Amino acid sequence: MIVEIVATGTELLLGQINNTNTPFLSQKLNELGFDVLYHSTVGDNKTRMTEVLSNALSRSDIIITSGGLGPTQGDITKEVTAQLLNRPLFLHEESVTHMAYLFAKRQLPMPENNLRQAMIPEGAYVIKNERGTAPGVILEHDNKIIIHLPGPPHELEWMYEHAVIPYLKTKFGLQGAIVSRVLHTYGIGESSLEEKIKDLVISQSNPTIALLARPGEIIIRLTAKGSASIEATELIDELERKIRHKIANYIWGLDNDTIEANIGKTLTEKKFTVALAESCTGGLVTSRITDISGSSDYLVGSIVCYTNRIKTDFIDVTPQILAEHGAVSQETACLMATGIRRKFAASIGIGITGIAGPTGATPTKPVGTVFIAIDGPAGIQCQHHTFNGQRTDIKYRISQAALHMLREYTLSL
Repeated sequence: MIVEIVATGTELLLGQINNTNTPFLSQKLNELGFDVLYHSTVGDNKTRMTEVLSNALSRSDIIITSGGLGPTQGDITKEVTAQLLNRPLFLHEESVTHMAYLFAKRQLPMPENNLRQAMIPEGAYVIKNERGTAPGVILEHDNKIIIHLPGPPHELEWMYEHAVIPYLKTKFGLQGAIVSRVLHTYGIGESSLEEKIKDLVISQSNPTIALLARPGEIIIRLTAKGSASIEATELIDELERKIRHKIANYIWGLDNDTIEANIGKTLTEKKFTVALAESCTGGLVTSRITDISGSSDYLVGSIVCYTNRIKTDFIDVTPQILAEHGAVSQETACLMATGIRRKFAASIGIGITGIAGPTGATPTKPVGTVFIAIDGPAGIQCQHHTFNGQRTDIKYRISQAALHMLREYTLSL
């Protein structure tokens, strides 16, 4: 069964809100084995919405919309569908009763325009909204199915789980299973990564391989379809083994793994503690480490030593080193790592100094120059990077590099 998801709302096209409904529906439908082949977004315009829905009906078996079920004149999804299918609208009394109950419960008068939400196309199956006022709608027409769901994510997700899934299972039974797995890589560019697994990419069928660039990393998404999830999983397992044989050194995690959690697990297992002296990142690396619950077990503390005075007064970077080599240098980064490790009595110290831009560059040190040093049981190590991008992009890439360097350092101990 081919599924198309249509997100409605001019606010989506203007970029005023993020569309989380389409990714949610795609993931959940794939889990049931349905092929989501099309995503569309259309504003609150009758002509354009009619065109989008007509196009969807011509190429898809199931169309699921989100949004446009509210009480205002801009909420036109049901109205457009009713006209397209030549179905009159009628007032659904049960929905009116439900809405009246919700307003009374909040001790608010119900505006008359809320009755628009209870106008339902003839012959539709009505989905009660237990999280809001707008009911959902399921329409069957010429072997096609249109499902209208509300825009607020907490309403849509509840309605999908409690009404749409049972409907689809009853109507179509099991559609097999679509299983995806994500391999997280670091330290290799997208083109170089593709080159290393090019033979697998060229020969792909089921499972499929997709390389996706993310801030500071490249992920490999494997997707397989089988008669059951176990069959699809076995197909992915086999492909993953082939990929690991080629690029194992670059893969650091799977699926929802995060580098912060990965590091925390290793530090906890090895009973190491860490302290940080951050300059250009302004505490970003520390913040990311503390995103993990329980990080107090291994994070001792940190200092944002943004100025040279703080570097010299608090973590013993010598004025001589600053004068000879500059604040952004390997020598300074190493002293920062050693100084913070000693001051905080941590197993591992990290020093980060760089130029996040857009100002501060010199002929020999362009924007994006950074030195990251680690001092610990294996001695001092320092990496020199040059990152591109805007200031916030560079800061995030530096934090990625620092976290991965910490990971590799702790794993080597």
